Amino acid sequence: MALAKLVSIIGRQLPPTPWVEGDNIPWQDPAFSERMLVEHLSQERDLASRRTLSIEAHVHFIERQLPGLDHAHILDLGCGPGLYLHRLARRGHCGHGIDFSPAAINHARSVAAREELDCHFEQADLRHADFGEGFDLVLLLYGQINVFTRQHARDILQRAHAALAPGGTLLLEPQTPAAVRGSVDNTTDWTASEHGLFTSRPHVLLHERFWDEPSRTATERWHVIDAETGAVDCHAMSACSYDRDELVDVLRSVGFERIVTHRSLAGDEAAATADLFVLAASRPARLEPAGGETSG
Repeated sequence: MALAKLVSIIGRQLPPTPWVEGDNIPWQDPAFSERMLVEHLSQERDLASRRTLSIEAHVHFIERQLPGLDHAHILDLGCGPGLYLHRLARRGHCGHGIDFSPAAINHARSVAAREELDCHFEQADLRHADFGEGFDLVLLLYGQINVFTRQHARDILQRAHAALAPGGTLLLEPQTPAAVRGSVDNTTDWTASEHGLFTSRPHVLLHERFWDEPSRTATERWHVIDAETGAVDCHAMSACSYDRDELVDVLRSVGFERIVTHRSLAGDEAAATADLFVLAASRPARLEPAGGETSG
């Protein structure tokens, strides 16, 4: 039954209009978020979050963006299970993390409570959350800016700017255009599994990927076909492609200055990948003229 349903779906699908069929995978679903938490914490691969060795190197680089601040106030947008904020809090900083996933936030809160860390976590959609104000550093890492529409992304960056204290820093880690587009424009594949991210039941998963050149947006579809009942659950997610210059223009337009490009979140060429890059940008300090842009 599942194979027949798969053939039927493949035969009738048309390329999607970006953002129309869905804007993200179901992070807010409790069961899905529990399965995704396993991926966040996995040391086998970098999927929902990165492995410990990478995160430790990133935290050292992040601290270098806080010269002279022994107790910085940090906002982590899309914080997941708190893997960055926990480490920064252990180093004497304090922070607030916001994420859509209930399981990730519950884990982050549990670790913070157990270790008595000075960081707090909120389950909320970044498109609508109150970011607060007075932060020395705002983090938006691991390509998360790409999964929002361009208008939502601009609004999030504008509110991140407002959340910073004068002279504060944003660390933005977007996906590269090549990573968003992928190695081919349009692909379709399917797998049969006993369980997976989208369901704990035996199923067939049809994964489709499309590239829309006019909007420079990639859209993925997942059709989850229950192996026993043939019931189909569908999900879709779109991601915008940005080159560095476009993001620099957006950052300038919402008030950032001194925009510095880094090849990696570890701050060095050896850690650079083809998938991600980093922009550091500052909210102007009081009575200081706007600065320029450099590369690092």
